[in-house]
Amino acid sequence: MVEGVNTEGRVDVDEFVDGSRLVFVGGLHRSGTSILHRCLSDHPQVSGFQGTGVPEDEGQHLQSVFPTAAAYGGPGLFGLDPRSYLDEASPLASQESARRILESWLPHWDASARILLEKSPPNLIRTRFFQALFPRARFVIVTRDPIAVGYATQKWTSIVPVLRRLGLSDRHQPKAWIHTLIEHWARTHQRFREDREALDRVHALRYEDFVREPQQHLDAVCAFLGLEPTPLAREVRQGVNDRYRALWSARMRNPLTRPYASWVVRRFGPRVRRLGYSLATAEAG
Repeated sequence: MVEGVNTEGRVDVDEFVDGSRLVFVGGLHRSGTSILHRCLSDHPQVSGFQGTGVPEDEGQHLQSVFPTAAAYGGPGLFGLDPRSYLDEASPLASQESARRILESWLPHWDASARILLEKSPPNLIRTRFFQALFPRARFVIVTRDPIAVGYATQKWTSIVPVLRRLGLSDRHQPKAWIHTLIEHWARTHQRFREDREALDRVHALRYEDFVREPQQHLDAVCAFLGLEPTPLAREVRQGVNDRYRALWSARMRNPLTRPYASWVVRRFGPRVRRLGYSLATAEAG
């Protein structure tokens, strides 16, 4: 009998609640979680969400237990709302929640697979919550240069919810400022750094390292998950950060925008450096 599937072919939720077969991929929007999710899903022993009809096949959109990122402002903004952070102290961290989530997700997985993979950006700040629900779950977290994340996310963001709360006009649908997106990056990654100390099974991966040597880092993630390595089955593009860094360099050189960019560096540079990246115009370290 296939583990987790009874003799009548129905999936037994109780076989999955310990989380030993669950892997959560997290990292902010535009941080490389989608390409990593796809590469891992290509492994013959892994089942990831595909063809679900929800944005980027993210598990957050396939359940009704906890709010999605959109409830707190969406990409680039959700982590600025304290309510978006979930851990073991949340009233939602219960066995009932675990069962309800699994009942929503299992129809979208191949329950016979060794690893069941879920990817959603807010997982970055909800690792302890999922560990409370699924104690033996594992986490793969992707980080990326905040300048690249900020610019890549900007077209998806709107500060309309903020303006409405302040009673100001939202007529022009303004996008979030780059400093707001960098603050969001710093705040959420600092939270993950703090939460990481409480996690039993976590593998952190830099996007820049992954795209530079994708096979090597895919093999490392497979080893962390107890899987045999498998050849990379899709293209992983390099140099994507370059155009975003070029935009930032141009802003630093332009006399009209240099004061703002310099202020962003002064205000957020130390926090970003402590988290392993840089706002300097050279490539992030």
